[in-house]
Amino acid sequence: MDFKQLQKMNFKSPQQKAVINAQVTANSMASKFNKFMSEFDLSMAQFNILRILRGANEALTISTVKSRMIEKSPNTTRLLDKLLVKGLIKKKGCKEDRRQFHIEITADGKALLQRIDESGFEAMVNTQCLSDEEAEILNSLLDRLRQSF
Repeated sequence: MDFKQLQKMNFKSPQQKAVINAQVTANSMASKFNKFMSEFDLSMAQFNILRILRGANEALTISTVKSRMIEKSPNTTRLLDKLLVKGLIKKKGCKEDRRQFHIEITADGKALLQRIDESGFEAMVNTQCLSDEEAEILNSLLDRLRQSF
């Protein structure tokens, strides 16, 4: 569904339209982000994991990584395995609990994120289309909407 189709639809209420509009917008953004990430042989979920690990500045357990992911995935272990094979993360055993593993980003993983940052990932979305005030209002409304689910 695109935005033109959305405008032609009949909704029971403005609230219903807002929820559908948020979903259409999220799908549109995800599609654009996934296409961009494919140039780096990454999915958005893998990118999210790398960013979590870079931001943590320390090794994290798999459960901690899962809890911080934007889009929750039942395949987190598989995603981590793919990143491990690519040499973007490393996995080491946990001394306190042998069933647990700690995950850490490698120098190659950090270098890839740097290349992505330099290639304009953040600039993909024209954030200038919203003023600071409008962005704050949108954030507040999205937070309220998310809390209702």
